Amino acid sequence: MSADGGARLLLKRVALVWFMATHTVDRAIARVVGRRPLLLGGDCQKCGACCEAPAIQVGWFTWHFPTFRRAFLAWQTLVNGFVETASDRESHVFTFRCTHFDLVTRRCDSYDSRPGMCRDYPRALLYQPSPEMLPGCGYRPVSPDAKRFLRVLDAQEMTDEQRERLKKNLFLE
Repeated sequence: MSADGGARLLLKRVALVWFMATHTVDRAIARVVGRRPLLLGGDCQKCGACCEAPAIQVGWFTWHFPTFRRAFLAWQTLVNGFVETASDRESHVFTFRCTHFDLVTRRCDSYDSRPGMCRDYPRALLYQPSPEMLPGCGYRPVSPDAKRFLRVLDAQEMTDEQRERLKKNLFLE
């Protein structure tokens, strides 16, 4: 059951189609140029940590031009139900409180119409060089070549501590 009204629901659907289309194209281009993302391992633990304080990094243009910045923040508030709680000038990141997230039940009251960024978490992190999942998240990044690397690693002489550190840092498990 969604807490969104008809107009907001329609806007969210249009935005979702746009989000999915642009991400599909961006990721296809990344594959063509040889950027291989990490794979997603594990399962969602339904902890809600990703919903408590969603953060969005914006480009230089949106950050530095007040009209675009206000439009971006208005969209987040009016359409997505995100209320700005903090911003980081250095990284151009806005942090929000989601009005659809219930802190007691740890659930979203508009799950079926959630924004694309919510649907895409944590997959979006897999394109970063060293993704870090939120504490308690059941997901983990895994190298696409993990099995091959593990075979090579197992053949090397090293301490158990060294082996475990390499497995963690190379996203092999």
